[in-house]
Amino acid sequence: MENAVKKENFAYLSFTEKGRELANRLCTVTGGRADFAGKGGVSLRQWTEEQFAACDVLVFVGAVGICVRAIAPFIRNKTVDPAVLCIDEGGNFVIPVLSGHLGGANAFARRLAELCSAIPVITTATDLNGVFAVDLWAKAQNLAVVNPERIKSVSSKILSGQEIQICCPWPVSGTVPDRVTLSEEGDVAVGFYDTGREKLLLAPRTGALGIGCRKNIMPQQLEEAFLRFCAERKLLAESVSTAATIDLKASEPGLLEFINRHGWSLKTYSAGELAAVPGSYTASPFVEKITGVDNVCERASVLACSGELLEKKYACDGVTFAFAAAPPELNWRTDDGEADHSGHRPG
Repeated sequence: MENAVKKENFAYLSFTEKGRELANRLCTVTGGRADFAGKGGVSLRQWTEEQFAACDVLVFVGAVGICVRAIAPFIRNKTVDPAVLCIDEGGNFVIPVLSGHLGGANAFARRLAELCSAIPVITTATDLNGVFAVDLWAKAQNLAVVNPERIKSVSSKILSGQEIQICCPWPVSGTVPDRVTLSEEGDVAVGFYDTGREKLLLAPRTGALGIGCRKNIMPQQLEEAFLRFCAERKLLAESVSTAATIDLKASEPGLLEFINRHGWSLKTYSAGELAAVPGSYTASPFVEKITGVDNVCERASVLACSGELLEKKYACDGVTFAFAAAPPELNWRTDDGEADHSGHRPG
């Protein structure tokens, strides 16, 4: 148990004394929590429901059947489900059960297997065949998968020996993987805008949403305005990682609830900081009178990401939005330990 594993939000559940010993040993290395569902222990269903919502990695130390039945009621989709793994109580096999790529279960299986000298049982086809996995690449490059139902068609194509085409307006460093071609049109599109759901859309999470709003705004008003903003500008909401506004709004309850619902970070700036942002912005004498700066949303979005203003001020029902983004820095590496760029696991 000498090798360290990347710190994640782990939760272990065991069912026998032997399993509890293994769970505790692993937990001391990975961190997290280790619970027991044997006699006098926690409720299996309640534990699963709570940890499924709270943790990044769930590890069941016991039978696969117990694991599968426990998680079944709580599975939503591969973009939000945590990694779920199962280890037999003897520490012989580590099996990724759910979210092998996007949730990182395959990578965690390999790491945990090293810790207890077990065999990782990887069953995803792209891993078994040593070919490029587009969802694994997306995770490694901080690209949000907008329409995960298209992953299957892209993976099926590459598994059948065909090439997949990726449309990406930014350079991707490294050697292009086998069976992958960069082109202006393709099976996969990387970008901030919706170019059609017939292809797999990957959105770089480098965008900042600049926000201006009236006092006592309701979160639902912000949500509805945001949906209209994205629809009219064909902007992918998944590109937003940060919300930005003036410091006068730092404690606005409705705004904070809206931001928290989306899981964005929040950056606030003084009027002076916003006024100092270089560039030409949509000026409003009214906004300047109230806040001390002629524009909040555009200036805040640019300042928050040190990027380019891509969508100017959008006003709707007491809300203003703007969107800015920095170009992503992309390469062909995945997050599962591959050392080369060919799409094949090194032997």
